[in-house]
Amino acid sequence: MINEGKSERNTEVKRMEWEAIINWLNQDTEPQKSLVVMLCGIAGSGKTTLAKRLEKMGFLRLSIDEEVWQQYGQYDVDYPASAYAQLSAAVENQLKNQLDEAIHEKKSVVIDFSFWSKKNREAYRERIIKAGGQVRLLYLQASPDLLRSRLRQRAKHIEANAAFEITDTILEGYLQSFEVPQGEGELIIKQK
Repeated sequence: MINEGKSERNTEVKRMEWEAIINWLNQDTEPQKSLVVMLCGIAGSGKTTLAKRLEKMGFLRLSIDEEVWQQYGQYDVDYPASAYAQLSAAVENQLKNQLDEAIHEKKSVVIDFSFWSKKNREAYRERIIKAGGQVRLLYLQASPDLLRSRLRQRAKHIEANAAFEITDTILEGYLQSFEVPQGEGELIIKQK
């Protein structure tokens, strides 16, 4: 069972939403199995904020962006921008191995990826179940205006989770290609 404890109140996830998330995560869980939370949403939807909150509760947090930053440095400074996709794919494979190990060790895990395609979500779900874990898909839904606002703020600080500026053009591409979870057992957190 997951308990919130006395963690700091999060401005992105309101108290009622947080309680709903915790209740949903605890619903029908099998204590002998690893719980894996897949966070799904477009850049700026609050995935990392929520993942860090779960991490404070004892979840292992897996993040491609942070691992690329840690292993290879800053985007378009320490490596060329053209190498990002290749480095990201290599890091994702490493994180898949960490995920498998964590499941075998019965650890709770939060995957801080966008999971923008249904095919990718299905592949991860299958992997997690095959490894003996149980899956929860949490979709952080935010309006394009809210995403733009958050991404503008984020662009002011270069760091692992804001390695490059997501312009309106890039965001528009993300919005067009994002496959909204439907009927995948997801919990939807609607943000205003």
